[in-house]
Amino acid sequence: MKTINETNFQFPNQKSVYKGKVREVYNINDEVIVMVASDRLSAFDVVLPKQIPYKGQILNQIASKMMSETSDIVPNWLVANPDENVSVGHLCEPFKVEMVIRGYLSGHAAREYKAGKRVICGVKMPEGLNENDKFPEPIITPSTKAAKGDHDEDISREEILAKGIVLEEDYLILENYTRKLFQRGTEIAKKRGLILVDTKYEFGKKKNGEIVLIDEIHTPDSSRYFYADGYQERQERGEKQRQLSKEFVRLWLIENGFQGKEGQKLPEISDNKIKEISDRYIELYELITGEKFIKANTDNILKRVENNITSFLNE
Repeated sequence: MKTINETNFQFPNQKSVYKGKVREVYNINDEVIVMVASDRLSAFDVVLPKQIPYKGQILNQIASKMMSETSDIVPNWLVANPDENVSVGHLCEPFKVEMVIRGYLSGHAAREYKAGKRVICGVKMPEGLNENDKFPEPIITPSTKAAKGDHDEDISREEILAKGIVLEEDYLILENYTRKLFQRGTEIAKKRGLILVDTKYEFGKKKNGEIVLIDEIHTPDSSRYFYADGYQERQERGEKQRQLSKEFVRLWLIENGFQGKEGQKLPEISDNKIKEISDRYIELYELITGEKFIKANTDNILKRVENNITSFLNE
């Protein structure tokens, strides 16, 4: 067993387990949650049939590092990392929206713009933009958190408040935190020769009512990065940008006739393609963090993860 497809652990005082697209979240005694980052790969809200070696470790360690680098401006849920694939944090009630923020016309926003739309999530986009151009100011384009297997959907601030999905006083905090985190993420990326193009943040409320950042932050699964070097020249020549994100997986799927739409079939993923994706994730880790990636022992990865979590909980 060299990768984690799924876990089915039973810990002392375990109340429940939630299985997301790529993570399993264990509720321990209604006090803390244990989040295990699997090696599953999700694109277009569909989980691919094969796992990517070291992907869970990479995402977990990037998120933990970024939580540490932003904790002075926005409180977060993280308590400890007892294993390379594991984060333990405060139990929170998640808000049912994802706070997406975009500094550039890329990805989903670019596809909407190309289709002729000039308003996304109630936010107007300027005329005359080319794909990957920088917005005058970053725009917040929230989405609803989908149930397992469903697609996240764009939603405006006005709809969120009108439907009572988030109270206005809380939503103002989410917007403020989102802008602060994006600004810090932009600064961190710049130091590493990168541009933070867009990203998403998730928030929850602790038992004491404090709103905190949860889940992941500034990972290649939740964010899009460009290389800063040559960005302007490529824009002027109308060339594609060199990207650091999961977008390379999405583009490969699109080229092979899959966008998660009804009736479409996932393409066959070869072992060589799996290795290529794993290598790209390692490259992403090293560029985003500025550190060498150290592969964890995967000889019996499930036993390693279970033992490390159990030891932590026993302490």
